[in-house]
Amino acid sequence: MANRKQSKALIRKHIFPVRLSDIELDMIRIKSQDAGMSASELMRRNALMRPLPKRLSKISLQTYWELGQIGNNLNQLVKATNTAILMGRTPPAKPELLRELLELLHQCRRDIASDDIESDDWEEEEDDDWEAD
Repeated sequence: MANRKQSKALIRKHIFPVRLSDIELDMIRIKSQDAGMSASELMRRNALMRPLPKRLSKISLQTYWELGQIGNNLNQLVKATNTAILMGRTPPAKPELLRELLELLHQCRRDIASDDIESDDWEEEEDDDWEAD
């Protein structure tokens, strides 16, 4: 078979070191063997040919963070309620209502993350000047 000349731009001459745990290295070796390619080729294909996950917009990140802060406050209220019940005192809030609120809050956070990632209609925002009150 004749030696084909490759374009100089296609010759792979750079080495890119990556830190891996023993388990990660074994997994890459196994996957590359299963795919019938070298570990280098497997990593190149995964890094260069797979689409990157979309990033959340600034407004979604801020809303997600704010809901997390509200969740922290609700958790403190849950703790105070549980402590009051254990001590035989009147709780500051109904435990069932707090559980329902926390579940709604977690669902809102999940929805924000999934809706923002799934929406392809939005162009990436460069300068978002909106601020919460």
